[in-house]
Amino acid sequence: MLDLPVFICPVRDCRLPLTYGEKTILCVKGHSFDVSRSGYINLLQPQDRRSRQPGDTAEAIQGRRQLHDSGHTQIFLQEITQLCSFTSTDTVLDIGCGEGFYLGNISRNTGCAGYGVDISTASIDLAAKRYPHCRWIVANADRLIPLTEQSCSVITSITARMNPEEFHRVIRPDGRLLIAIPSPEDLIELRGTGRDRTARTTHSFQHLFKPVQQKRVITRAFLTPEMVQGLAASIYRPQSTSKTEPTQVTFGLDLLLFHPIKP
Repeated sequence: MLDLPVFICPVRDCRLPLTYGEKTILCVKGHSFDVSRSGYINLLQPQDRRSRQPGDTAEAIQGRRQLHDSGHTQIFLQEITQLCSFTSTDTVLDIGCGEGFYLGNISRNTGCAGYGVDISTASIDLAAKRYPHCRWIVANADRLIPLTEQSCSVITSITARMNPEEFHRVIRPDGRLLIAIPSPEDLIELRGTGRDRTARTTHSFQHLFKPVQQKRVITRAFLTPEMVQGLAASIYRPQSTSKTEPTQVTFGLDLLLFHPIKP
């Protein structure tokens, strides 16, 4: 039988296991957290918020969902799936999962158990409604991943935040870590040429993870002005997006696969 992760209490200095009650999950100290109507669990603590509404804006969230629904990001889903070799026995944790496209489809296609964490309540609510076969958690993974130690066989961080120490705590000794970062060509039409972050990212993980494989995936697509506006809302300092005709946009990801270094 597959051992699934146990949630841990995010209250400072608690970290006790959480168990399900009626419409809540709680620890033995009495810290209680509601399960929403759509099924997600909000474990975000007040001190872990960066703002009153942390995470992506509603416009950015809808822009990403529209892009995924258009089919233009299917190639990244396929390449990530192939590189990680997911199986039905895997427990996959997606950090910074957004509205759930990657984890939701990976779990549906492979039968693995999926857990998604994001700081945005709006993103997690969308994920829970579309992909109810996964578990969705609102939390700040920069501070704490609210799961027990060595409980996940695969961790993914797809253009999201990275916390090597917490990743290492939660991953199994024989697990796989997939980091996806924008390549220099990614969205070059909207923000100019980016930096190659592969070496820097690998260096930041080298004390806890060893690199196993890396691959650059590039694709291009013509997007409507509406879709371009949605993308611009989700990136830092975009260039002008006032075009009224379909625009060719480049998408690129560097996929980095790691194995944990045993303590």
